[in-house]
Amino acid sequence: MPGEHLMRIHSPEFEAMSERVLRATELTSRLNVLPFDDEAGKAELFERILGRPLPPKVTIYPPFHTDHGLRLELAERVFINQNCTFLDYAGIRLGERVMVGPKVTFITVGHPVDPGERREWLSGGPIDVAENVWIGAGATILPGVSLGRDAVVAAGAVVADDVPPATLVTGGKATVNRQW
Repeated sequence: MPGEHLMRIHSPEFEAMSERVLRATELTSRLNVLPFDDEAGKAELFERILGRPLPPKVTIYPPFHTDHGLRLELAERVFINQNCTFLDYAGIRLGERVMVGPKVTFITVGHPVDPGERREWLSGGPIDVAENVWIGAGATILPGVSLGRDAVVAAGAVVADDVPPATLVTGGKATVNRQW
């Protein structure tokens, strides 16, 4: 897939990522216990998590979770509801006016399906969400997916393929595709 990332576990790149995961986890754990009205404290921690200040009019309701943070790009007027998770090592971009419901999960990395390679490699790809997309509660967006402008992802949907602009996608049923 275009933009696919492949990383050997226990490589220097993996070790650097692991160190950042510990740092991001420490920062988000502090963010998630702040009083809700501590705007200055939240702004300072988000700047440390993301490596830059939040863009204008971005709203994020904690609890908020990320494993890296530095590869999460948020445009202006993004809204992120409570208890969302951004596993952003391979990169996540949310365009202007994107709305993210509670408990949405964005996953940019995973492991190969082959059992022999599973413990040796991480694989994945960036997620790109265009302007004015609405992602419903509990949806999961998988590695390498692009969501087109004005698309809607229904609550609970698992999105494994690109979504065209101005499209509603639904569904979350797991299906057996192959066995080994």
